[in-house]
Amino acid sequence: MSHLAAEGLVVTAGERRLLDGVSLRLEPGALVGLIGPNGAGKTTLLRCLAGLARPDAGTVALDGTALATLPVSERGRRIGYLPQSFQLAWDYTVREVVALGASRASGAGARIPAVLRAHDLTALADRPWSGVSGGERARTLLAATLVAEPAVLLADEPGASLDIGRRLDLMRRLRAYAREHVAVVVLHDIEQAVRDCDRLVLMDGGRVILDGPAPALAGSPEIDRIFGVRFARTPIDSEADALLAVSSP
Repeated sequence: MSHLAAEGLVVTAGERRLLDGVSLRLEPGALVGLIGPNGAGKTTLLRCLAGLARPDAGTVALDGTALATLPVSERGRRIGYLPQSFQLAWDYTVREVVALGASRASGAGARIPAVLRAHDLTALADRPWSGVSGGERARTLLAATLVAEPAVLLADEPGASLDIGRRLDLMRRLRAYAREHVAVVVLHDIEQAVRDCDRLVLMDGGRVILDGPAPALAGSPEIDRIFGVRFARTPIDSEADALLAVSSP
């Protein structure tokens, strides 16, 4: 199974450090949630892990090989990146968007019908991009990312435009995918992150503040400090010590 490792990542914008010495090792078997306030560096880190942004210092390596040395086609085949928003140059149909994702990996085209069914997109397959809702677009982009079965899946707020039922289904899919693949998701919903992720990485000011099992991080006062609110902590079982719910500031 593949692994992804970041060492000492530094990204600057003018005098500001968007990432400040970030190191992470990511392996299959756990859905990793990136959490932190706006401007913490989550999206910048995700783009560096995808090879879409090059750090000013530090390295990202996939299975021991620096991303910077991998051909773009191989990087695209092995790393699936789901951005917060996506604009198409042409009014493709849902099926064509999924086919574009399949084009990254040999043989993936044969999986398109099954992927459309799995993501409840069959009835929408021939609709143009302009004719589907924001939630339907989000499901299409996830299908287009997963159809190539990348070794690494990086998703930036993938459930933001989904209703609650679809969001729960999305997190189940991501957690299932994480069993045999590297899977990292940026989340702003802290309760969801604690409930649905196996491991959490808490960021602030471009740095990793905490990194560990979700139940352990749920009980840390660092979450209250960084987000500037108090969280109510409710024991849920012997393995998960607390579930977070926002209390009064």
